[in-house]
Amino acid sequence: MNTQFTQEAFDTFQIDGLEKRMEAIRERIQPVFSQIGLEVSPDLTVHAEEDMYVHIAQHARRKVNPPNDTWMAFSPNKRGYKKHPHFQVGLFDDHLFIWLAYIYELPNKPQYAAKLLHQQKLLHALPSDFVISYDHMKKEAAPIEQSSLERGLIRFRDVKKAEFLVGRHVSADQVITMSHDDLVKLIRNTYEQLVPIYKKVQ
Repeated sequence: MNTQFTQEAFDTFQIDGLEKRMEAIRERIQPVFSQIGLEVSPDLTVHAEEDMYVHIAQHARRKVNPPNDTWMAFSPNKRGYKKHPHFQVGLFDDHLFIWLAYIYELPNKPQYAAKLLHQQKLLHALPSDFVISYDHMKKEAAPIEQSSLERGLIRFRDVKKAEFLVGRHVSADQVITMSHDDLVKLIRNTYEQLVPIYKKVQ
């Protein structure tokens, strides 16, 4: 079984048609997600001090348009992840993302936003290659130092569809040169930096 993301994995998002693209996601990407889940979830469980369950996106609600990205999530809930703060690993056609994610389906978003606003020092203390996004559907992300963090978190608090994601982007070119072990090491390292934020914002 292939346990690395190859160029073919990233090329999946150029395939036309929902069924064909989903078939390629299942063949080229999801087996790697499964292996990452086996290796990362026990560590994350220890660091987060709560059980972390693996969820691999199935895109089941899609009927026509193929997904532009795909992902796996680590969540403290066995049944789902979208209504909980969670950790993600996923791919667009040009990069891999590693996130701590607070998405729009989260209940009590204003309370999470208020806690995040109190943790701005922790967020600013993250390594310089960490980035922030306010919409998981978009590719764009900005380095924390170049982002108006307070303004973004206020928007996350006040706007129903606004989100907050923090983590790393890794270019496709870089990912395809990495061994499976190196990628898992990077994911673990990223989550180790993010878990203190996750725990303080519970």
